[in-house]
This record gives sequence, C-alpha cells and structure tokens, in this order.
Amino acid sequence: MQPIPDLETLKTGALMLIDKSYKWTSFDALFKIKKGLKVKKIGHCGTLDPLATGLLIACTGKQTKQIMMYQKLPKVYTGIFELGATTESYDLETTPSNHLPYAHISAEDIEAARKKFEGLIQQVPPIHSAIKKDGKRAYESAREGIEIILAPRQVEITQFIITKINLPEVHFEVHCSTGTYIRSLAHDFGAALQCGAHLKELRRTKIGNFSIEDAKTTDEWIDLLKPPKVIPKKNPEP
Repeated sequence: MQPIPDLETLKTGALMLIDKSYKWTSFDALFKIKKGLKVKKIGHCGTLDPLATGLLIACTGKQTKQIMMYQKLPKVYTGIFELGATTESYDLETTPSNHLPYAHISAEDIEAARKKFEGLIQQVPPIHSAIKKDGKRAYESAREGIEIILAPRQVEITQFIITKINLPEVHFEVHCSTGTYIRSLAHDFGAALQCGAHLKELRRTKIGNFSIEDAKTTDEWIDLLKPPKVIPKKNPEP
C-alpha cells in the first residue's frame, strides 16, 4: 500500500494516486488538487481521456523529476467494447455511425479476433488524440475538420482477456505497454470482426505495481490533507 503523505511532505515532493472522475480531464484533477491544497508544483504521469476513469499518478514538488520513470510503466485497463458501430473518436466523445449487424458474431469469432492483438502489434493512434502532427495537436485538427494521417507505432499487449460477452457488449481486461491506445484497440477489434466497434467504457486499474485500490478521489485527498479552519477565539466580555 502506498503511504499517505502529510500536507508538508506533499508540498515538498510526494507521489499521489488519484482515482480520476468521469468526464474530467487529467488536468482538471490536478488543478483541483493544486487549488484545494495549495500545491505549487504538480504533474501527472500518463494522461487519461475525459471519458475514462481510474488510476492517475501525480507527482508534486521535487518528485516531478521522476515523472518520466512512472510514465514508462506498463498499464492495466478494464472496460467495454460495443460492437456494431464505429465513431470518429473511437469512443463516445463522438456519435456512433456506420452501423453493421453483430448478432451473428460468436464467442469463437471473438476469441479468434482477440488473439490477433496479443504481443507486439502495430497500432495507429486515434486522430482525436493529443499527439502532435505538424506542430498541432491531432484532436485540434480533427475538430477543425482537417484531414490528418498518423503513423502506426509499435506497442505491446501482454494480456488481452475477454471477461464477459453480452452482445453488443464485449467486456475486457488489457495489460499493455505505455503508449497503447485502448480506443484504437476497440476500433481495430471491430474491424477484425467486420462489424465495427467503439470503446464504451474504460477504467485504468494499475500502473506498474500501483493499484486503483490505493487511490483516492480528488475530494478525498483534499478532505484528508486540508488543514482545519482555525476559528478565532472571542475576546471575553469585560
């Protein structure tokens, strides 16, 4: 279990395990900690998309020098792919379209597709991502309707486990290297099944040996460490 720092240690330099809320950006979570606990220097070790929840490692003070080390750690995710439609963002940030039948997809089909994505694979990041292309964030170009092509990159998926099938939903657990986009995995998985798919839910549960079980929400961190208000004593009446 990760030790809980006191407020002074946190300001000097410490590690925080945050359970990021749904629809928050990673920056939103850090800003609330920074403002609520008056921490001057804080950074995160690996962005989570706004529609994803779960483990976000934050470093404060002098500990921010270790951010790159934590960013390189492998990750574990759980979530749901929804078959039968694709989206431009590969998740529910954009509207599902290109609807295709999925009822004929069997557990054997899903298992055969799953096997294609274990090990070292080439993966194209979503155009709705923070990767820079021609000096501009890819998602900025995508939102402006500018067509861009991102190069594939090698990532490693050490385990891709199907935990439940309830069509059109396919529940999963993925153990992967840093830089893996689960949204791209959803899209590619749907293409392999020839019925399309997008990411419906995503939760990061582990980064290296750090677990979501030891994480706290931003409100929990603030309630735990924020110093109590000092109520001034009233002067006694003469």
